[in-house]
Amino acid sequence: MNEALKAKLKTLPASPGVYFHKNKDGEVIYVGKAAVLKNRVRQYFQNTEKDPKTEALVREIYTTDWITVDTEMDALFLESEMIKRYKPKWNILLRDDKTVSYVRIDMKSEVPYVSMTRQPLDDKATYVGPFYAKNTVATALRILRKVFPYYDRPYTGKKTLNTDLGLTPGIEVGRTTAKDYKKDLRKLIRYLEGGREKLIREIEREMKVEAAQGNYERAAELRNQYFGLKGLKKKIVFSDKEFLDISSDQALKELQKLLNLENPPRRIEGYDISHEQGTNVVASMVVFVNGVSDRSEYRKFKMRKQKNDDTGNMRETLERRLKHTEWEYPDLIILDGGEGQINAVKDLLSEKKIPVIGRNKSGDHTRNASVHLIIPEGEGYRSEYLSTSSHLAKLIARIDDEAHRFAITYHRLLKNKTMLK
Repeated sequence: MNEALKAKLKTLPASPGVYFHKNKDGEVIYVGKAAVLKNRVRQYFQNTEKDPKTEALVREIYTTDWITVDTEMDALFLESEMIKRYKPKWNILLRDDKTVSYVRIDMKSEVPYVSMTRQPLDDKATYVGPFYAKNTVATALRILRKVFPYYDRPYTGKKTLNTDLGLTPGIEVGRTTAKDYKKDLRKLIRYLEGGREKLIREIEREMKVEAAQGNYERAAELRNQYFGLKGLKKKIVFSDKEFLDISSDQALKELQKLLNLENPPRRIEGYDISHEQGTNVVASMVVFVNGVSDRSEYRKFKMRKQKNDDTGNMRETLERRLKHTEWEYPDLIILDGGEGQINAVKDLLSEKKIPVIGRNKSGDHTRNASVHLIIPEGEGYRSEYLSTSSHLAKLIARIDDEAHRFAITYHRLLKNKTMLK
């Protein structure tokens, strides 16, 4: 351990958080979470017996950074996001696949139930994750079950002890309906995906509406949800308060330099179009704040003109997005596509002074697709090919993956609805 790292470890806080082990080149090689950062991070450097893989990891650590959060549950969600973002090699080498967990909820069932699985299937169920600490996810679900009661096994219609304890919605005793239960499950999903603050505000509004209409039982349920979530104090806003110095984020610094921006881009929006030969044409807008996804800000668009025209569809999407002045404008927009897509929207964005770049994958949406950026320069364009191991390439790939996933999920939803008509 070098002297600089030794001195830095003395400043570790006794609070929950996520830590980032880095090598000499500044590459993030391992991401972990901790209930107490001071205790967990120092364990790596103590003279205790370790397995060979951990010993190899420790030999490669040159420095360590961390982010503090309110609770271990926050650390769980942030760790998951950071591993998706950086894809650190030692998380892959050290991780036992059994520790990767997803929360599964089959919303197509008449009465869904909540479970955990290591292997998501193509069964049209909703999967939230992956999470990298099964026990912490299970604890989180137990806490959230008091706010959003759910069934943890297939519904039989029979009363159980959990019914009396208030841990099921109580459809079996007439306490609620399957319709209202599904509404609450959607809130649970949103909470797990990160839309906490917006969800709390919506529940408060819904509670007031129900009370004004004289639906006092439903209003009381919503009141319990509202104060339950407020009491948890579990939020991940990914604001400037939490990333006090975003210029220390390697990827954002690289992006600032590459595009000659005045500051590192705080809010980045990614866009993708999805369709099948011009039918069920949709677009996605994903939002990353300080390099981290903020799912509560994601938006989706169904094209008004259903046509096989990616550049025209991209223009319609950006025209509609820019009309929403209540949504904060981004510091940078990344499009799925090349010169054609950028040309289609360049005039709209230059008017708002929003820089734009494209990622040209030539139809390759696999995780191994090269990171080829198309950057406007004067009257023309320049190409930049990024090493897939660089911080910036990983950030661009993460934004692009999210935009593609979000778009294709919405496209499939509309396709399935069309087939059922």
